[in-house]
This record gives sequence, C-alpha cells and structure tokens, in this order.
Amino acid sequence: MRVTQGTFSYLPELTDEEIGLQVAYALDRGWPCSIEFTDDPHPRNTYWEMWGLPMFDLKDPAGVLLELNECRKAYPAAYIRLNAYDARYGRQTTALSFLVQRPAEEPGFRLDRAEGSDRRIGYTTHAYAADRPQGERYR
Repeated sequence: MRVTQGTFSYLPELTDEEIGLQVAYALDRGWPCSIEFTDDPHPRNTYWEMWGLPMFDLKDPAGVLLELNECRKAYPAAYIRLNAYDARYGRQTTALSFLVQRPAEEPGFRLDRAEGSDRRIGYTTHAYAADRPQGERYR
C-alpha cells in the first residue's frame, strides 16, 4: 500500500531535480525548509523526527538537497518529508509538505471496527508496521 500524505502524494516519485525545483520555488517565496523522518507514517502521527534545524537562512536549494541526502544516508528505510513554512501570518504555517523518500516495502494499514451503544460504529486505523519495534519497522 502506498502512503499518500503531502502535496504530491498521488504523483510518481519526484526526482532529485524535481525536488530541487520545488525547494527553489519555496526559497524564492521566502519559505524556510525543514526535513523530517519517521518509521510510523500513521495519519495521526503529525510530529515526525526533525533532521537538524529548519534552514531559515538558506537561499540556495543545493543546501537543502545536501541535508536531504545526508538524511537519506542515515535513514535509508524511513519515510522522509520536506516541509516549507510561510511566516507571513505571524505564526508557523506549513505552505508546502511532501514525501521525498519512502521505504521499498509499505505494509499499509487495517481498519478496526468497534460497535458502541445506540448502533454507533467507530473506526480506528492500525499500521501493520507498528507491530514491529521502533527502528525495525521497515527493512
């Protein structure tokens, strides 16, 4: 199952050149970029591990791509996403966010149904990857 989170999630994987163009687009608008990674892409897991600090002072996309490649080397089997922030509203607002790496195998999710009182039915998702310990979820 292919995890679909972020701006370009329904498109084929972006090449490094295309990622560089998106970073240039963000930097041209004054949006600082950051890189995050996780081995649990559950839809409610919005707080991924941050790779370094947000890159506030970078003007060249090559700096962001350098950090991205370092993150890829350190976490070859993790989900990695790139975020760009727009601070025009006086707060941190995500203007652009997309996956730049995913594991070779994506086990997916299952939907658990729970029946309650008055014929209410609730659903929760369970990531198959979460059955393994953290750090070993994707091989």
